[in-house]
Amino acid sequence: MHDARVRLNSILSPADLPKAELDAARLDGELFSVDGCFAPIDEPDRAALRAGSLAARFSPRLIAEQRSAAWVWGVMDRPPHTHQLCADLDARVRPTDLTGIEVREVVIDEADLLTVGDFRITSAVRTVVDLARFSPTFGSEEIGIVRGLTEMGRHSVGDYVTQMERRRNLPGKRRAIERLSVALS
Repeated sequence: MHDARVRLNSILSPADLPKAELDAARLDGELFSVDGCFAPIDEPDRAALRAGSLAARFSPRLIAEQRSAAWVWGVMDRPPHTHQLCADLDARVRPTDLTGIEVREVVIDEADLLTVGDFRITSAVRTVVDLARFSPTFGSEEIGIVRGLTEMGRHSVGDYVTQMERRRNLPGKRRAIERLSVALS
């Protein structure tokens, strides 16, 4: 006799089952919500699971960056209201639905990327540098993210400066160094 139990995927989206069924399974305590997708309750909440929810919704040519990457790395408890994604200039990706996402075209080295689950994510160092360079404000939320990623990777301000020095004429470099020096002092 064989075991007839079926193992669900780690991440389920409305592409897998109707949304009403997914919501009902969540209400029954069989699934939990992962940023618009769902996971079986016996799945541990980990980076690969969060990255899987992004992979289920977005083009594989896109890359999670800044707050979205921080969420995947587990430094933020909740996904950002608007996901921050980027694409390499050579990727030529044009998302048709920009609801709930911001997409930037960037120059990015493969060394700045990691694949988590089925989705590419900026490294912790690249994530911190981009947050320090591009955040319109740099308050307690951003400082908390930077400190969390720094502790997770055991990095220092020097690591971030080295990352920025790899590229000439990097916009926002001086401001980023000042922000990081204050945040990590």
